[in-house]
Amino acid sequence: MATDPLAPTLFVNARLIDPATGVESQGGLLVSNGRIADLGPGLRPDAAPEGARVVDCRGDVLAPGLIDMQAFVGEPGAEHRETIASATLSAAVGGVTTLVSTSAAFPAVDDPAVVDFVLRRARDTGKVRVLPMAALTKGREGKEIAEIGLLQQAGAVAFFDGAHSIRNALVMRRAMSYARDFGALVVHFTQDPDLAGGVMNEGEFALRLGLSGIPREAEAVVLDRDLRLVALTGARYHAAILTSTLSLESLSAAKAAGLPVTAGVTINHLTLNESDIGDYRTFLKLRPPLRHEEERKALVAALAEGLIDVIVSDHDPQDVETKRLPFAEAEFGAIGVETMLAAGMRLVHSGDVSLPRLLAAMSSRPAEILGLEQGRLQKGAPADLIRFDPDEPFVVDPDLLHSRCRNTPFDGALLQGVVKTTMVAGRIVHEIAP
Repeated sequence: MATDPLAPTLFVNARLIDPATGVESQGGLLVSNGRIADLGPGLRPDAAPEGARVVDCRGDVLAPGLIDMQAFVGEPGAEHRETIASATLSAAVGGVTTLVSTSAAFPAVDDPAVVDFVLRRARDTGKVRVLPMAALTKGREGKEIAEIGLLQQAGAVAFFDGAHSIRNALVMRRAMSYARDFGALVVHFTQDPDLAGGVMNEGEFALRLGLSGIPREAEAVVLDRDLRLVALTGARYHAAILTSTLSLESLSAAKAAGLPVTAGVTINHLTLNESDIGDYRTFLKLRPPLRHEEERKALVAALAEGLIDVIVSDHDPQDVETKRLPFAEAEFGAIGVETMLAAGMRLVHSGDVSLPRLLAAMSSRPAEILGLEQGRLQKGAPADLIRFDPDEPFVVDPDLLHSRCRNTPFDGALLQGVVKTTMVAGRIVHEIAP
């Protein structure tokens, strides 16, 4: 007889980590009706209610499922690169239980009907939760503000023009003021398009490779402008991806001044640097570009101390035709949702970031910023959970990943951190047999 997917589940012998509080303990956790019913050291197999499934975690970590605040899901319009079905399967295998999709669809997610389409497709074909961001401006063209109120009512959780940075300061000010009136979150890609005409980080390494560079200032000048507009308007603002010490200095000053600002960093910029590009490896051609090692270390330190709020995968599938090209001609972007946690474990094993802090940047902090119930290991919280072994090694084989594309920057890398169980709202959506 098949097991009832909504029957109670009791996890025992687990290393429980609640990133929302930083509390870590040994014990068990009971799931009932899609929520956490109980947890603690007293929960053992004999405490299982009738009909419950008992999962022996054997010392593995049990934590809230990850929330990826920036991922391209392909629908509508780019199903050859990714679909909601394939993106959410990759997410489930990687321990991500909530995907926040970007507005970079075709057409852009700038109409309530498109928001509704994404939500319905996710309901029908997705393995994990999908929450759409909508465009901040119509067509993501940076000219006319989108209908933020209507889009929010339709289900948009934030407003983001993707990799299209808004040039016009007046448009940005109006967008912030409009968003503030609805309590909406403005997410912005801080890169001056006029300064960012290159293909990798500006510096000595780019000169040696004969490639045009993108200076750190391309990011910093837009962030500085935006932070002044936040002070002017009072809007909630999230810098999508920061990569440099110049930006970190501005962010620190803004937070010290009490401005409602947060910031993200990609797992790639935390664990890789420009030298990894090596002999023109196009899978590491990213937007913004990978920076110098000293910049990477500064990002890690900012994450550890809480200045950087969240880690994102910036999952951006590109097919062979756009990546198997000379570096200068190849498309920007890499896949990453499936390897985000394991790549992040590099920072834990190196001693640079604690495991609770890493998990907080991937779960509880994104939940706080987006106003979600998920991201905490507490009674009554949604049972979006992951069980993983932080030490189990594996080699990244692109052919075994579940995205429709294979452009991973970790091709052939040895990583640690195998996700054994992923649960969404009390349903197991990924499991490795013991």
